[in-house]
Amino acid sequence: MSPTRRALLGATGLAALPALPEPWAIRPAAAQAERVLRYGISMADIPQTTGQPDRGAGAYQFTGYTLYDPLVAWEMDVADRPGTLVPGLATSWEADPADRRKWVFRLRSGVTFHDGSSFDADAVIWNFDKVLNPQAPHFDNRQAAQVRPRLPSVASWRKLDAMTVEVTTKTVDSIFPYQMLWFLISSPAQYEKLGRSWERFAEAPSGTGPFRLAKLTPRASAELVRNPGYWNPARIPKADRIILVVAPDAVTRTNALLTGQVDFIETPAPDLVPRLKQSGMRLVENVTPHVWNYHLSLLEGSPWRDIRLRKAANLAINRDEVVALMNGLARPAVGVVDPSSPWFGKPGFQVTYDMDAARKLLAEAGFSKSSPLRTRFLVATGGSGQMLSMPMNEYIQASWREAGIALELVPVELEVLYTCWRQGAAGDLARQNNVSANNVAYVTSDPLYALIRFFHSGQVSPTGVNWSHYRDPETDRLIDTALNTFDPAEVDRLMARVHERVVDQALLVFVVHDTNPHVMGRAVRSYIQAQHWFQDLTTLG
Repeated sequence: MSPTRRALLGATGLAALPALPEPWAIRPAAAQAERVLRYGISMADIPQTTGQPDRGAGAYQFTGYTLYDPLVAWEMDVADRPGTLVPGLATSWEADPADRRKWVFRLRSGVTFHDGSSFDADAVIWNFDKVLNPQAPHFDNRQAAQVRPRLPSVASWRKLDAMTVEVTTKTVDSIFPYQMLWFLISSPAQYEKLGRSWERFAEAPSGTGPFRLAKLTPRASAELVRNPGYWNPARIPKADRIILVVAPDAVTRTNALLTGQVDFIETPAPDLVPRLKQSGMRLVENVTPHVWNYHLSLLEGSPWRDIRLRKAANLAINRDEVVALMNGLARPAVGVVDPSSPWFGKPGFQVTYDMDAARKLLAEAGFSKSSPLRTRFLVATGGSGQMLSMPMNEYIQASWREAGIALELVPVELEVLYTCWRQGAAGDLARQNNVSANNVAYVTSDPLYALIRFFHSGQVSPTGVNWSHYRDPETDRLIDTALNTFDPAEVDRLMARVHERVVDQALLVFVVHDTNPHVMGRAVRSYIQAQHWFQDLTTLG
């Protein structure tokens, strides 16, 4: 048994789990039938509750799509196929044929915020100002930092009438509606009522979502209760109350389920999966557009400007062993997206395990096991979407040592890693830590999120998250052509060309795709796991 696997099995204490009352202890005397489920989440804190969650895409299932709604939503109640864009707070959207930069969103009538105020065009404009207009009196830099990189195309916005909004993009962008999945709408009236304080709003948030926040205990738990007046009958929550329990350690989280402290968890400890199954727990996985990899700096002075080193780093990883480390809760990654994706294409460079080839490439570049390439990577200590971050990084560190790469890991809390990601390789955090790569796992559900934001030269910070500072005229041309194309099949073809270039140049170190595993305890009756990183807690019951 490897040291990593022994460490996983040995860390069985439950001290990290916050003490919570049993479900019956929190039920009001007059509501003994209230159905309460406790969800052990892999985050070190409850994500922001003000409208734009922090802590990555995984946070949207916790304090995003529970408390709030977007204008354009994602279909999350199907498990046997990928979801699609569906109406949210906007019933329809379209690009103006006369000027494709202008998108018109027609809003849903009759929707109210949790505080009772009405949703309308003024609320949408107020929310755009909240995160994209630093001169607005209610601008919130904490929320802006989360969503601004997710809305790189937005140039301006205006109200056309009480229930219609126009958003103008910087250039023609045929896939712009995907960006609107991340833009959530909070209540202007509640902000005013609470003295124009985002700190107070965080404790008593108001959105239009299917849940309300009943109680928040930072770094411990959040209690979400069903919103009986929710506008969408298809998304009325099945549970009366869901308690999100902070449990960032995988073994602690898994043991909490085994001992009945929680009813449902994400990302179980792989070595405890057999025990979970023996105990009658149900493991749920699905195809997930999500990749765990390394973004390499391509700035002057970075060793990764040498393609031989980038290819060697890829060839020196046995992905099957990483999957085994995860006890099967992953799939090998041979690109940003899975070969089944329409954007995979036909890359010439085969991402596989070939230690001899890796050593040969390193030797050509002047490095060996006795005289290794020395480098530092910023990595997450854990968190939703990061899988088993430290054991996986330590495995790769050991594998690379055999090839001739001496990797020093710089572990940080997940939100610090995201901050570095947004700043880019030339940012303060990367320079202060002297790192040449950033290890963020992320969703790859659409062309923007899989490719455009990382590989177009116009997406370098602060516009997007082209962390590497990759600049290539042909890649830019392919992306620009795709954004001006309103034929989905042609967009797919062009994105496949982009992906071929990314893989052939070994721009990233590709490791594995997540399967987003969850485990249902015996108290859980239902849960639908979508083929996405977005998940819908209204299906948990």
